[in-house]
Amino acid sequence: MLNLDDFSRLKGHRFPRTVIGYAVWAYHRFALSLRDVEDLLAERGVVVSHETIRAWVAKFGTQIAAKVRRDRPRPADKWHLDEVVLKINGTKHWLWRAIDANGDVLDILVQSRRDTVAAKRFMRKLFKHWGLPRVMVTDKLWSYSIAKAGLAPNLEHRRHKGINNAAEASHRHTRRREKIMGRFKSRRQTQRFLSVHDQTAAIFRPRRHRLTARSYRHARQDAFDLWAGYTAELSA
Repeated sequence: MLNLDDFSRLKGHRFPRTVIGYAVWAYHRFALSLRDVEDLLAERGVVVSHETIRAWVAKFGTQIAAKVRRDRPRPADKWHLDEVVLKINGTKHWLWRAIDANGDVLDILVQSRRDTVAAKRFMRKLFKHWGLPRVMVTDKLWSYSIAKAGLAPNLEHRRHKGINNAAEASHRHTRRREKIMGRFKSRRQTQRFLSVHDQTAAIFRPRRHRLTARSYRHARQDAFDLWAGYTAELSA
């Protein structure tokens, strides 16, 4: 993935695309800080500051995430929606997340409220991009039911905390990164980071326990090939 002989540089950047793509990948694929990625690149002979890596992650991470989302197949027709509280600069916010029956994250939205208006905004965003599922599973928050009645009254809706464990479990990677980063600094930064983080996970975290070793290696190589292709498409 990291090719130091690659001379395909982006305008205004002195490092080649593969170095930039590798830095963005390492930061979002593993539980690393910006300084960890700086050290990882230094060991490979690439001397770059963590602030430069921060700029790469902010600028090019969103580009790659958009390409991942563009090329993803249609999700399963059963969706799980859940919300979890986040502290951003000491203020309570809510992370709304939707996954399909395969555990792949469909979308996230960081909002300051946990009510019908917020639920409707999130569901409208989901339906606009993916269409309607066959079944929607949520916890017992009434805001989901009220929002669904206005947006998709015929959609089957199952409200039960016990059968929504998959959505609740999907938050654990967010919690891990939140701890490493110390805190999220703003709602915009949180939305941008988690959007890229979840789309990276969509291609680099297959359900390994369901795959043979050989199948997993093939899936991993496919993910590397996809990332290399997305890196080649980066624009300044």
